[in-house]
Amino acid sequence: MFEFLFKSTASKASKAGKTTAPDPVVAEQAAATAQSASRRAEQLARAHAVAGDEAAAFDFIIASEFAEARLIAAEQVHALPLLEKIHQAMRNTDRRVAKLVQGRIDLIRHQAAEAQRAQASIATAQRLLNDEKLSPNQVAELDRQWQVIKATPELAEQFAAARAALAKRLEAQVALQRAVIDAVATARKLAAGGQSAHELAQALASIDAEHAQHMQSPERASLPKQLGLDFAQAREQAQAALQALQQHQAVFDARQAALTEWQAQDAATLDPAALKRAWQALPRLPESPLSDSLQEQFLALLATAPAPLAPEAPAAADAVESSPNLRKARQEAAPVSKETTEQFFKALDAMEAALAEGLLHLASEHDKTLRDSKHGRLTPAQADRLAHVRGEFKRLADWARWGGNVSREELVKAGEELPAQQLPMSELAKKVGSLRERWKSLDTLSGPAPKSLWERFDAACTVAYAPAAQHFRQLAEERHGNAAKAQELIAEATALAAEESTDWKHVASSSQRLRQAWTRLGTIDRKEKKRLDGEFGAALDALSKPLETQRQIETARREQLIVEVGLLKPSERNTVDMLKALQDKWQELAKALPLERRAEQALWQRFRTACDDIFARRKETAHAADHERREHLHAREALCATLETVVVPDGDDKQRTAFINQLLRDTRAAWNSTGPVPRASEAKIEQRYQDAIASLQAQADAIAQRAGAAQANAMRDKLRLVQALEAELSDGGAVDAQAWTERWSVLPPLDAQYERSLQTRFAAALAAIGDGRAAYVATLQANVPRLLEEVLRLEIVAGVDSGVEFARDRLKMQVDVLQSSLKSGQKPLTQASQLMQLCAIAALTDARTASRIEALLRRIGGAQ
Repeated sequence: MFEFLFKSTASKASKAGKTTAPDPVVAEQAAATAQSASRRAEQLARAHAVAGDEAAAFDFIIASEFAEARLIAAEQVHALPLLEKIHQAMRNTDRRVAKLVQGRIDLIRHQAAEAQRAQASIATAQRLLNDEKLSPNQVAELDRQWQVIKATPELAEQFAAARAALAKRLEAQVALQRAVIDAVATARKLAAGGQSAHELAQALASIDAEHAQHMQSPERASLPKQLGLDFAQAREQAQAALQALQQHQAVFDARQAALTEWQAQDAATLDPAALKRAWQALPRLPESPLSDSLQEQFLALLATAPAPLAPEAPAAADAVESSPNLRKARQEAAPVSKETTEQFFKALDAMEAALAEGLLHLASEHDKTLRDSKHGRLTPAQADRLAHVRGEFKRLADWARWGGNVSREELVKAGEELPAQQLPMSELAKKVGSLRERWKSLDTLSGPAPKSLWERFDAACTVAYAPAAQHFRQLAEERHGNAAKAQELIAEATALAAEESTDWKHVASSSQRLRQAWTRLGTIDRKEKKRLDGEFGAALDALSKPLETQRQIETARREQLIVEVGLLKPSERNTVDMLKALQDKWQELAKALPLERRAEQALWQRFRTACDDIFARRKETAHAADHERREHLHAREALCATLETVVVPDGDDKQRTAFINQLLRDTRAAWNSTGPVPRASEAKIEQRYQDAIASLQAQADAIAQRAGAAQANAMRDKLRLVQALEAELSDGGAVDAQAWTERWSVLPPLDAQYERSLQTRFAAALAAIGDGRAAYVATLQANVPRLLEEVLRLEIVAGVDSGVEFARDRLKMQVDVLQSSLKSGQKPLTQASQLMQLCAIAALTDARTASRIEALLRRIGGAQ
């Protein structure tokens, strides 16, 4: 029982190998704790006092010894140079301060990077504002870049101002393009007709003025080239319509002037036949209400003229008879079938209709049909009709010949003006071809042209077409060169396919390079394009087929990596390392053989999604673990609070020590049953727990020391009483057993084993008061050497000085003790057991031996 009561007190002393005085140690620990608490409070106050002074906060952080104070001061530092110095000094010393500082450094650097990106975007916006050709795609790309930038309000205002200016430019471009499109539509509408020549001329002048203003706009460079060509073409069509209207107006004016002149003459002097010939000789008007009105006026004029004389009919008949074609027809002896006659008159009707519509080329074809056909004898009316139709045809042909020459003059003039127009080569070729086609059509309608006029026209077309001819010749040479390059690419692809290389990355890059080079070849003659495309496709297929097979293998490997990522468990500790290894493997595969862009992007997106899912799940697990760690922290804080606020109940020292020990055991079990806490609070809560344990253990040690000292004093008193009784027995005087028993009973009881040993020794001494006194005294004297030997042995074991006179015996005894401790199979006795055996030896004790035994009692019994 004595050993159990003083076990906790003796544990620390036995580890140190020496006896520790209980009261001074406790006082020293209390003083150290109070001093540490004072320094901590002082530094916490200094940490709060450095607010606003970053330099002082930095000096305090470097010099402070308390983590809480350093953390409070670190929250006052915001300058990047000081933060970097603090991080360099604290990264291996204080993780919380280092983490706080690193977060602020990262934030400052991120803000600086965002500001730099914002400045770059603003510079790009300014450059686009100064660019002559601004496209919406550039502004859209600028907006996409700005959306991911977190800029300061000042930079945001600058960008907003530049972006607003860009928006105005884009709006101006849209308005300009809309205006030009409207101008093209207006010009095409004018070309469709419906206006007078004067109105059309005014409209064209207005369109030209507006187009000139459009061409002076700062955004004119943004107009599509095709839009300008469309406007030029529509303007040319409107101008042609204007010229046609002007020509028609001139014809109308001529007929109107002639009709006015005839109407001013006396109706009796008018000759209807002469009027008809003169009217038909004038240029014809296309069918319109104006032409119908003039025709009605002319018919009304003819109605007022006097009727022709009767003899004029035979003259007309003679004129018909004088026609060689009619005489030939009448002289034909063979009869003509009815069907042939009907065809003849159908052709005559068609010729009249063609002449009425002004279709001279159709009338010419019908005239040839009439001349080649056989018909019977014509009546005078039919002959007159035929002569009238052919006269009209001759008049129109003469008019067409005159008009054709006029038109040819215009074609010659247009051909001579082409070089000065600086038209694109394709447009120039179309113009020259159109002029030549119109010349040929005039040959059909108006007959052959004079040689001099043809030579002028041909020379003008040749000179105008010369740049286009040179351009097309260069294009032909380029096509031949492109065909030669195509043959080289085919040869290269064939050679690469024949190598059967296993460097798939080189094969993929070569295949991609050849395909891109083929798309950039340019134009090739159609007759060779199909053949070359087939040869290149066959060579590229031979090169790409093994590559496609290998890409299928690589695709399967990437699919396997995606599956492996999906099989990872986010909660395992090595998941991040395994995921990083899989990512490195993916990069190796991507570098070894890139897949097609779409397939690569699709697989990478799936792989990245799987990795992000793992990280997201780990993040959720980490959040759950953080919550669990906080719960553990709260539980441990509650245990610490229980230890710090516990009140030891009143009672004897044994009960109070048992209460404290039981509380410490229960708290330790509850502490070990809780899981880990947040790393930032781990050291703090552990220190708090150790401080609370130390404080409570100090109370238990103090109680145990007091109990141990009381037990040691009681044991000393009882041992002294036994030694005094044995000394009185050896002196031979009378011994009062009752008095000794009473003195024994008033002493406090000891631990059961010690009490039993001393009680046995005391009872043996009382029993020897009678007849066995001499034998007992002899036993006491005989046990003296044994007692001295055990005292010396226990002094060696307990480390107590034996005195100079026992130095030789002590040295010899130390050797025996060491040899006995090295023997195997023997369990060494504890110091308490040896002390109990020593106290049980009944032997006479002198003053020197008694003092040595009491010293052992103080060392061993008091410590326990």
